Amino acid sequence: LVAREMQKRGMDVPLLIGGATTSRTHTAVKVAPAYRGPTVHVKDASRAVGVVSNLLSRDLRAGFVAKIADEYATVRARHAERQGTTHLVPLSDARANRLATDWRAYETRTPEQPGIHVFDDYPLAELVPYIDWTPFFMTWQLAGKYPRILDDAVVGEHARHLYADATAMLDDIVKNRLLTARAVVGLFPANAINSEDIAVFADDARHAALAVVHSLRQQGRKPAGQPNFALADFLAPQDTAVQDYMGAFAVTTGIGLGLIVKRYEAEHDDYSAIMAKALADRLAEAFAECLHQRVRKELWGYARDEKLANDELIAERYRGIRPAPGYPACPDHTEKRLLWELLAAERHTGITLTDNFAMDPAASVCGWYFSHPDSRYFGVGKIGRDQVADYAQRKAMSIGEAERWLAPNLSYDPDE
Repeated sequence: LVAREMQKRGMDVPLLIGGATTSRTHTAVKVAPAYRGPTVHVKDASRAVGVVSNLLSRDLRAGFVAKIADEYATVRARHAERQGTTHLVPLSDARANRLATDWRAYETRTPEQPGIHVFDDYPLAELVPYIDWTPFFMTWQLAGKYPRILDDAVVGEHARHLYADATAMLDDIVKNRLLTARAVVGLFPANAINSEDIAVFADDARHAALAVVHSLRQQGRKPAGQPNFALADFLAPQDTAVQDYMGAFAVTTGIGLGLIVKRYEAEHDDYSAIMAKALADRLAEAFAECLHQRVRKELWGYARDEKLANDELIAERYRGIRPAPGYPACPDHTEKRLLWELLAAERHTGITLTDNFAMDPAASVCGWYFSHPDSRYFGVGKIGRDQVADYAQRKAMSIGEAERWLAPNLSYDPDE
């Protein structure tokens, strides 16, 4: 969209694409063809310096731009070949191959404490034991699993220094309450409807839906015995008369982060500013992990006897999942609007959504709770025109709008 708008305006300044959800292939296939100016995928911010230096050089620019264009043409050709071997099944066939569950024998668990639960100024010290440190080191481009990375022959010394700085700053954040943790959790009666939709109700009378959550189904051809998953498969269909439930949550540990970062930036201490952001992100993920455990053991109570160490939590050895809108199992970011309305998330936590459904503060996490013992994470993958049209109708949006939000999952070029 940005590339097309730049093209419309007759711009020719270089367009650099980066960030965790981007890729060289996506840039070559989707972005570069939409813009006549130089378009370059940059893996991370540190590599932007070399790219920009080449683009600014009178001697190197032309050759660099030509080289990138040639590389991306090759990427597009290879991508087209792979697309030709992608086998999708019709949506009707995918639905027929949904996860099979004997709902007559399924025992649901009514939440011990249903409804909305607000957590304001949650103790940071309780979140620290839930931190997964491995992604923290990945933020600094250090590959290795914590705690083994601390003794790694190549990066161990650097990792130890980084970890020491991080824990010192984390102690300061916790001791002086420099960040505020807020969250809201909701547990609701819910049932699957219309194959991929989920009706969420206010109470067990289930007369009228509070909201309808929309999921997508895998359409890739599966080997025998493997289902085409959709999140709605993990809830009992309404026509079974089984009273099922689901949950939703939004957490943040980013309140106060702006002041910390401003202080470090005023001191020209970029290292500490980045460190503070990385720690806030880790605390947000830890908060999500902590609350999910409390939901399983207390608020919902379907796993009251669970006893898992932190490494087992990180390995997701518990029952249930918490998929987030915008991620592989539910790739449509617009579903966050529904989640926000269900939870009154902005009022309860202070987290706001941008026009493109990014969360502010950035150190925030949201998602759905599913308790089904067979629930699992999966990627929707590529989908066909038939499912896009069906999804657009279910969401009362145009096909063009649906294609925009589902662009990474389309098995076809909407312009063709």
